[in-house]
Amino acid sequence: MKTIEVCPSTLMPGFTGYSPRAVKTLFDGVAVSPIIDIDFESELDQRQAMENMNNMSISGAQEKFSAVIDNGKIRLSHEGEQATYILKPAPFNLSLSTRKQIPANEHLTMQIAAQVYGICTALNGLCFSSTGQPVYITKRFDVTGGVKECSQEDFAAILMMTEEGGDSNFKYNGNYAQIADAIRTFIPAWMPQMEQFFRMVVFDYLFANEDAHMKNFSLVNRDGEYFLAPAYDLINTCIHIQSESDLGLKGGLSSDIEASEVFDRTGHLCRLDFERFAERIGLPKKRSDMVLDMFMVIPQETYALIDYSFLNNKMKRSYKRVIEERRIRFIRTK
Repeated sequence: MKTIEVCPSTLMPGFTGYSPRAVKTLFDGVAVSPIIDIDFESELDQRQAMENMNNMSISGAQEKFSAVIDNGKIRLSHEGEQATYILKPAPFNLSLSTRKQIPANEHLTMQIAAQVYGICTALNGLCFSSTGQPVYITKRFDVTGGVKECSQEDFAAILMMTEEGGDSNFKYNGNYAQIADAIRTFIPAWMPQMEQFFRMVVFDYLFANEDAHMKNFSLVNRDGEYFLAPAYDLINTCIHIQSESDLGLKGGLSSDIEASEVFDRTGHLCRLDFERFAERIGLPKKRSDMVLDMFMVIPQETYALIDYSFLNNKMKRSYKRVIEERRIRFIRTK
């Protein structure tokens, strides 16, 4: 078991378990052990865990398991028991050589989004099997006090995108302007929510989240009132696998804005493309410039979080290299 020297949630140094801040926010003040009694790398434990996953309605390709806190321990929920957390171990697909780094990657990316860029994210952390393998844990934002208080609907469902015709990759179709238009339709006071959405899209580009598809953005419905859901499933996909696009949606930012000369020449987005996108979705220039200015340099705090993260040293170097390359693309003007 790897020695814990930083908080497995906030990545603050000097802690051998969850920090008081993490205990308060992630676990509602309950002292919780970061060690779990299930080893997702064990074939027997995998089979037992899959029974838990079959009871979940949350979609996605990566295995997800419902969990609760029981006497200071994280455990899988029982059938019929209201889950308050979701566990995401390393994918069971052994073809991805860096799969065991994925939980630490998602945790790091979510923490950077929240701590450095002020993005509202689902509360999250890491826990560890007895063999030391990190498992991502996130608190369900649709459940409060053990009671499901709101419904969640992703934009694939909102935009009525389905697997019709056998298109299993339907969630990657469309563009981000379609999501923005739906936000304006469903949220009366849409401007603050739109700015949050814009910040998410820029972050996904700069931090190489090429899996930011329609099902990874959602609305929550609380008593008939819609809000943009906190960000979730943020991950630097490029340190694991390269895709054909810098964004998660095949249609890019929008189908009705002029691409920059930089994009026409290089095939990569730059700040001007995001400025035009911001105008398209109705953000005032002063507000969009404030967001874009945040991404012109990579703050030292970001590098500190990477260094404190539970990625191995090779993946930390890859993570830094990828975001530095993305920043160079972003600031390019010719």
